[in-house]
Amino acid sequence: MQPDPFSAQEAARLRLDQLWSRGTAFLGCRYAILGGAMSWVSEKHLVAAISNAGGFGVIACGAMEPEQLAQQIAGTQALTDKPFGVNLITLHPKLSELIQVCLDAKVGHIVLAGGIPPATAIRAVKDGGAKLIAFTPALALGKRLVRSGVDALVIEGSEAGGHIGPVSLTVLAQEILPHLRDVPVFVAGGLGRGEAILSYLEMGAAGAQLGTRFAASEESIAHANFKRMFVLASARDALPSVELDPRLPVIPVRSLANQGTKRFLEHQAEVRDKFLAGELNKDEAQLSIERFWAGALRRAVIEGDIEQGSVMAGQSVGLVRSIQPVSQIIQELIDQAVAALASRPVPTPH
Repeated sequence: MQPDPFSAQEAARLRLDQLWSRGTAFLGCRYAILGGAMSWVSEKHLVAAISNAGGFGVIACGAMEPEQLAQQIAGTQALTDKPFGVNLITLHPKLSELIQVCLDAKVGHIVLAGGIPPATAIRAVKDGGAKLIAFTPALALGKRLVRSGVDALVIEGSEAGGHIGPVSLTVLAQEILPHLRDVPVFVAGGLGRGEAILSYLEMGAAGAQLGTRFAASEESIAHANFKRMFVLASARDALPSVELDPRLPVIPVRSLANQGTKRFLEHQAEVRDKFLAGELNKDEAQLSIERFWAGALRRAVIEGDIEQGSVMAGQSVGLVRSIQPVSQIIQELIDQAVAALASRPVPTPH
């Protein structure tokens, strides 16, 4: 007798719910799918759309001032009554004020990114009653963060867009997931299909974070040129920035190759030559390199300058086939995971 396909689908959906139940309980949402915090992209419209579709949107504070962040939070709350979070950069000079803005607005989850969260920030978030999420690139640091009071962790592989670490998600997951069970751990980097998310859930992940696919969604305020570049790109087009001379280090950023990335190499060569000639000291040379991309992400996302701007994207950009509504993207991910579970042979009793 053939198994009832409807029953197989229902059983698969229940299994998926079980697999990420720790993540959904922690986030307070239907699906443990977080929106990656992308500067200029993860603002109220996209964040609310992700949360309204059953995921968990996250505002990217970036370089915002406290007043700007307060407006973004209020704007998001006007568009959704579902939970969402705020991502704060630990190096922001007004970090304590930004945390207070989140707490005053009753934001339930605060993500501290871009460095190891200072003890004062951890204490402020915890004392304020919010849940704290942090990133870890290694098992030892993850355990240390848990001991310091962090409530959940994200492990992000080098396949991700924007600023990246050196290790792929496949390796990070093997290093961390079997050995860190004290708090929910979410995976990120290169994720674009439900089957991939499922594989990490079965390894022990509590959920997944996606950025690139949401950046090209209908609700994303990114310029049409920016989104079109995502649709046309393949995974191999999303490359990390190249460091020309180790004496003048470059923080690796993954983005789509364009005229700007070629010009960045030329700029590094020019600055290096001036440094070697004694025309610039090391600090001046380093600052010149770091300032090259100043405003470049905004130029690409908001103004649509995809030639000279920074088109940050993860390697999952090759899985972006069209501009879709957020709800459709999330449903597609769910359907793929459920189909993978439902297609497995039913075990026969011995």
